Amino acid sequence: MAWPPSARTQLGGILLAFFGWVSSCVTTVVPLWKTLNLDLNVLEVWNMGLWEACVAQEEGATECKPYDSLLALPLVLRLARILMVTANGLGCLAFFLSLWGLSCLKTRSKNTEVKRRLGVAGGILFCLSGIVTLVPVSWVASNTVQEFWDETVPEIVPRWEFGDALFLGWFAGFFLLVGGLLYVCSTGLPETHEPPQLLPTHPQWEAPNRPRPPNRHQYTATQSADLVI
Repeated sequence: MAWPPSARTQLGGILLAFFGWVSSCVTTVVPLWKTLNLDLNVLEVWNMGLWEACVAQEEGATECKPYDSLLALPLVLRLARILMVTANGLGCLAFFLSLWGLSCLKTRSKNTEVKRRLGVAGGILFCLSGIVTLVPVSWVASNTVQEFWDETVPEIVPRWEFGDALFLGWFAGFFLLVGGLLYVCSTGLPETHEPPQLLPTHPQWEAPNRPRPPNRHQYTATQSADLVI
């Protein structure tokens, strides 16, 4: 069975958005938002995340410690926690709404208008989740740049740099936005099905009408003749 263009666009959009949502969840969890290399001890690399800070040694051992207090964290990390958790929740809700609104998914309900509205709502929530993901990631990156080029800090003090989680977060927000826009735009495409190809049929040959031969046994009545006496 061939799917209409709208169904294929919806499927591509939901796959992109789902990949972005998974990447956003990974970005929230991993402690790789900031990284720090110490000049005094090159065998250790410090990493900072939203939930804990870790020290990776050259031997391969990694030791992580959760933050003691939420209120003791900087404002940028506290808001980043809230926004990333909100983005993950919106992405999860958008995924289930988009699944229900897929035109290629047949349900018992015959109301196509409800499916269309669910699809639009899911696509909008995907876009909103992407925007909410990009805000804390870009904010932490901007704060890191300002701290790195701060002239009031002595040059001997180590500076925090971008971690791998920031780049993953940017890709996650981009995929969420693109997938959500594709899903929303696909609801406006006409659902046209390709007509089935019919095998060519040849006209049936009919023999020409031929005159029937007279039947020898057929009796034809003649007019009665007058008898002459």
